[in-house]
Amino acid sequence: MQTPPSLPEHDPYRAPAAHLAPPSSENHELADRWARLAAVLIDAVIALAVTLPPMLMTGYWQEAFEAGQSGGLGSMPLGTMLLWAVIGFALFAVIQGYPLHDSGQTWGKKLLSIRIVDLAGRKPPLVDLLLKRYLPTHAIVNIPCVGGLYALVDSLMIFRQDQRCLHDLIAGTRVVRAN
Repeated sequence: MQTPPSLPEHDPYRAPAAHLAPPSSENHELADRWARLAAVLIDAVIALAVTLPPMLMTGYWQEAFEAGQSGGLGSMPLGTMLLWAVIGFALFAVIQGYPLHDSGQTWGKKLLSIRIVDLAGRKPPLVDLLLKRYLPTHAIVNIPCVGGLYALVDSLMIFRQDQRCLHDLIAGTRVVRAN
């Protein structure tokens, strides 16, 4: 009787092996919807307190108010709107940059003990948060007509089962309770 040939060391038909990291032991309980809303409102008050004085001093607030009274669309110079959109985002990055980098929280989220994590439960890098989570939303909401619709859809998505809003889906994030 003949002995079968020995198998090669490397089997080209064998399924690839993967070394998987153990699942995170942290409990990432989703943040309460009301806590998320309250955190956004706190952050909005902070942003308004910082941006309103320069808007009043430069006349932008008055110009925007008058444009709104006269029908709004087209009466506000596009360059002015773009300038203030850039200023607003830059101020947001300056104000919220430290807590976002440090703990994945805005000041509002920090006060309410909730934080942003990626889908693996880790704190996302600041650049990812700013460029994926905040910049697209900030840019879109500044587009007349479309911006309001986007903001509405983004806000209503909090009622999904996984409680991820549109900006969470874009950035690959979720908001959880901070332990």
